[in-house]
Amino acid sequence: MGLRSEDIKAVVRRYHERLTDYRDALNGLNVYPVPDGDTGTNMTLTMGSVVDSVDSAESMSDVADVISRSSMMGARGNSGVILSQILRGLADSFRHASEVGVDELAAALDSASIAAYRAVQRPVEGTILTVLREAAEAAKSGGGTAGQDLSMLLRSVYDRAVVALENTPEMLPVLKQAGVVDAGGAGFLLLLASFLEVVTGADVELPERVLRARADLDAIEVGQNNGIADLRYEVMFLLDCDEEGVERFRGEWEALGDSIVVVGGDGTWNCHIHTDHIGASIEAGIAVGRPRDIRITDLAEQAGEHSMHGAFEPMESSLDAEVGIVSVAVGSGLVEVFRQLGAQGVVSGGQSSNPSTEDLLRVVDAIPAKKVIVLPNNKNIVPVAEQLDALSTKTVAVVPTRSVPQGVAAMVGYDPGGEDILSVMEDMAAAASSVVTGEVTQAVRDAVVEFGRISAGDWLGIADGTIVVADTDIETALRGLVASIYMMGAELITIYEGEGSSQATVKALEAWLGELHPDLEMSVIFGGQPLYPYLISIE
Repeated sequence: MGLRSEDIKAVVRRYHERLTDYRDALNGLNVYPVPDGDTGTNMTLTMGSVVDSVDSAESMSDVADVISRSSMMGARGNSGVILSQILRGLADSFRHASEVGVDELAAALDSASIAAYRAVQRPVEGTILTVLREAAEAAKSGGGTAGQDLSMLLRSVYDRAVVALENTPEMLPVLKQAGVVDAGGAGFLLLLASFLEVVTGADVELPERVLRARADLDAIEVGQNNGIADLRYEVMFLLDCDEEGVERFRGEWEALGDSIVVVGGDGTWNCHIHTDHIGASIEAGIAVGRPRDIRITDLAEQAGEHSMHGAFEPMESSLDAEVGIVSVAVGSGLVEVFRQLGAQGVVSGGQSSNPSTEDLLRVVDAIPAKKVIVLPNNKNIVPVAEQLDALSTKTVAVVPTRSVPQGVAAMVGYDPGGEDILSVMEDMAAAASSVVTGEVTQAVRDAVVEFGRISAGDWLGIADGTIVVADTDIETALRGLVASIYMMGAELITIYEGEGSSQATVKALEAWLGELHPDLEMSVIFGGQPLYPYLISIE
């Protein structure tokens, strides 16, 4: 018995689940072609676009069409574009079959391997291409074996792929230096495991020893003949042009960079390059057609800002939410708070470092949810966030939070299972309005305020954008702020400690509050935010 259309859809869903489960692990393996720690993220997002579309398809032909189109249109990053070509190769072979058996699967893997190699301008062994090719060879050699059923074939293909994956460090020196296998190859192995699990109905035991390894980034030197390109930017876009035009385009790109992958057909192509020539890369597309959905990533900045593998990774449980949350925050502790509460994306920024509309839009468009609520967490960012709905293809709403503690309160009111964005937004707005917040920072210049004169260097207590207290002593300013925003009957005060905070000051505040308000519970959370040693929330 072979795989029918519903079984292929089950494989798609299972593969997305496996990628979601191993997203962080794959990111931790990622050192080639650049150590930006996003292979798992890109493969998961690429597969997410397929899952979102495939449920409505019924016949094998319809399922194949959806897989082929949605994987190409939704591909993210180098690994996502290569994965899309693998999926398209499989789908093209499945399209005319009533069911997929031993011979059909062997032919499909062979077709996928040929398509993937063709898509990559300069194929490199020791990558996902190698693991795919060896899996296809195992399928071809087993396809004609008498008595071989689909489960037996998939088991032999999977086992061969495991060996190929474990051998990738012997083919690509940078992998051996970092002590890991190829991240893309590991991601492809999860696809074979998903096929095997759907066919047999049993969970496949994965090689955790290699999948859960983490790259030793100190062991590799970028640009020292180890296979890692030092090209600065990743440029991606969809290109509308004909076959003749795309061949000319590939030739132009050959001289502009590396990690070149161009996949697609029927007049639309997903194009990926690492380059130092952003303008020329885009102009090459304009010369033959119409580039659209252009995405540019500074690879050096991405690797540096996130310590290679420290980029924001949402909780696995939040990835399936119908209504996703994007929050603005800065400080490792605060980012982790929003992550734990279910945010799908966090944009770095706040007072004195307001993100642009483009910064916000990039994250809104990148998260899996099609309906998105944005938490600006700063009054200056609210109007910027309110422009997003008109700019994004997604439905975007804004809860106009004016401080990070308000944003945290809104997250506490977030229902990750909610499907109606207006209802979810109303609950979050109500939760945000239930707290009063304040912040302590230092004056950078002399000024005159409502209660008198302040001097540069004074510690300021600010409530809802208004300076309510100023003092040369930070502890006095903190107490004055808390006293000014305290409300009778309050049950909890939360202190978010940032750069420049002091445990002694917090202990002194706790003792002072214990005498004045013995029933008030106090919680202290590390926020790590700059400029504001203390953020305060009272509820």
